[in-house]
Amino acid sequence: MVVLNRIYTRTGDDGTTALGSGERRPKYDLRVAAYGTVDETNAVLGVARLHLKDARELDAMLGLIQNDLFDLGADLAVPQREGKAERLRVVSSQVERLEHDIDSLNANLAPLTSFVLPGGTPAAAYLHLARTVCRRAERIMVELAAKPDEPVSDAAIQYVNRLSDFLFVASRSVNDNGTGDVLWVPGQNR
Repeated sequence: MVVLNRIYTRTGDDGTTALGSGERRPKYDLRVAAYGTVDETNAVLGVARLHLKDARELDAMLGLIQNDLFDLGADLAVPQREGKAERLRVVSSQVERLEHDIDSLNANLAPLTSFVLPGGTPAAAYLHLARTVCRRAERIMVELAAKPDEPVSDAAIQYVNRLSDFLFVASRSVNDNGTGDVLWVPGQNR
């Protein structure tokens, strides 16, 4: 259980922050950037959910995802170390649930004939924004994982990769199952 009695601690006034392990890192540290960008993805999803109309199933999926993103942030905030007690980690069943939800939403979509431009409904536009922030989180996580002594689990990277795919399909879903998508027309403005 998390208890937050004091919101400010003044411990970050020196430009550092504490990981979940208690270790202090600079606020520009790649690990901090990774879980901060995951948090940013979650915030954009909160805005997208405000614009969903009559999409209860999708809203429920996004609610689960928002909770998963806190799990992912907790996972990233405590680097795996051998011999240390295991903390909260993203697991393969969370990735599998995303894959199931992608397949479920995708089954009803109009076939794509071009790349999709972010837009259509407000909900779709925010889901596209969440997708791009999620892709940035993925790039940071992969860069972090490539560093020596900076472990990132395979399941965490798979989750964020699948999430960006989910958000693309979800954006099309709220655009009248893809019929309201704004399609790219190559060279249209030459």
